[in-house]
Amino acid sequence: MGRTTLAWNINNTAENGNYTEMFCTTKFNTLNLFTVIIAVVGLAGNGIVLWLLAFHLHRNAFSVYVLNLAGADFLYLCTQVVHSLECVLQLDYNSFYFLLIISMFAYLAGLSMIATISAERCLSVMWPIWYHCQRPRHTSATMCALVWVSSLLLSLLVGLSCGFLFSYYEYYFCVTLNFITAAFIIGLSVVLSVSSLALLVKIVWGSHRIPVTRFFVTIALTVVVFIYFGMPFGICWFLLSRIMEFHSIFSYNVYEIIEFLSCVNSCANPIIYFLVGSIRQHRFRWQSLKLLLQRAMQDTPEEESGERGPSQRSGELETV
Repeated sequence: MGRTTLAWNINNTAENGNYTEMFCTTKFNTLNLFTVIIAVVGLAGNGIVLWLLAFHLHRNAFSVYVLNLAGADFLYLCTQVVHSLECVLQLDYNSFYFLLIISMFAYLAGLSMIATISAERCLSVMWPIWYHCQRPRHTSATMCALVWVSSLLLSLLVGLSCGFLFSYYEYYFCVTLNFITAAFIIGLSVVLSVSSLALLVKIVWGSHRIPVTRFFVTIALTVVVFIYFGMPFGICWFLLSRIMEFHSIFSYNVYEIIEFLSCVNSCANPIIYFLVGSIRQHRFRWQSLKLLLQRAMQDTPEEESGERGPSQRSGELETV
């Protein structure tokens, strides 16, 4: 009886182990499939935003940031589609670290764009006269260039020192750069949170009531979505810089979950633009996407824009 019970326990343990492994594999593939679906939708949405802002709409100071944010989201979603398809189809994983560096580059660029938009919008509301009189003409283009260069430089340094791009690996240099990257993410997150909170306080409880514009709603929704869906990627990188055994501490599919949430964040931005632009619109037509995006970038109160129209107001700020 003892041997029979022991044999049954061994078989039951083996079956449970196989079931657990099969469940983890199914969960892994399901997460990657959902990531691919969300990423493809996001690629279409960000592609439309890029196409409209680059070729069909007059760009102002803030829409330049939105254009570059759409580019960062598009690049990030491309890396996630490739990586997730490799996982589902069980293809060669040699490109994993290369895709990780590109996704890190796109994430840093996107976070920097959102923080810059929020900070600049806060300045324009807090000190409107100084902002409109003292702001250099090409501030938006200059800031976007600095964001792309700094994000690329930091990502390449991490990739080179940590052995992601080549076989060279320097432990202390890798840890130091990971810590710098985490500090960079935390700094941008603080700027994003403080400027958004200050802007909200100024609009809601300020002595002089400031009308809520469509662009303010667009920024607010973008920030909220990023905090809930985009921030986990930055938190993951911060923990990775402090806990080298990160992957052994957390669950098996934690990275796939974070990837999925980040894809939701990048996919949500174009949807936000078109939804904000469609407020008070009774009909939605494909040919009105240009108008919806233009209305989402509208930084004037509804009563003013109703008389003048968004196309006439869009050129009041500098093109770049």
